Amino acid sequence: MQIILLERVGKLGKIGDVVTVKDGYARNFLLPAKKALRATAANKKYFEEQRQQIEERNKKQIVEAEKLAKTAVSVKVVLLRQAGESGQLYGSVTARDIAASLRKEGIQVRRGNIVMEIPIKEIGISRVKVSLHAEVIIEVDVNVARSAEEAQAQVIAVEKLFETKELAEAAEEALHQQEPDEQEAGDEVTEETKEKTKEEPSKEAMETSTEKKSAKKPTGEKSKAKAESSAKKKDK
Repeated sequence: MQIILLERVGKLGKIGDVVTVKDGYARNFLLPAKKALRATAANKKYFEEQRQQIEERNKKQIVEAEKLAKTAVSVKVVLLRQAGESGQLYGSVTARDIAASLRKEGIQVRRGNIVMEIPIKEIGISRVKVSLHAEVIIEVDVNVARSAEEAQAQVIAVEKLFETKELAEAAEEALHQQEPDEQEAGDEVTEETKEKTKEEPSKEAMETSTEKKSAKKPTGEKSKAKAESSAKKKDK
């Protein structure tokens, strides 16, 4: 079915785009939610006449969704369900269940606003996306447990895990920052060593020079001895 989008919808497109979707998706979601119109000649004409008003209405909806998002930040969804020892639920938690729980907390959403690929089938805390508007998507924690005590224990466990993860990331970041500093220090030492090598003769060079001087010294002593001998002969 061809439709005209009245707002941005996921990967389909933006306001005014004419796209083709499956009939069921259009009839069961897009058209009832007033996110689109059938792409008939009459509706196309209507859309162009009302385009400015539709775009302004969409902006207002975004503002309202952003306000709702700020309220939803502190909302925690806790759903108590029966489950086996392994944590497998006797049933599942669906988008409908999460939407109903959010409405109890004052967040007016429908199941179509809950972005879930598959239902939740075991106890634990899951992060679920909620589309308050095509351009305003939030995440809420859905805590599924067998009792209120277990739900609280799961929250504590996740908080500890999060703290541990934060500490590990901080340590890793500090290590990465330290490595370049050590490298720079090593480079400075190398440059300093090179400069000293240029200015000061090496130990081997000094030893070689000393040996040469020592080798020349006996020759000087022999010459002195010869001079003294010649002087004695003249005196005689």
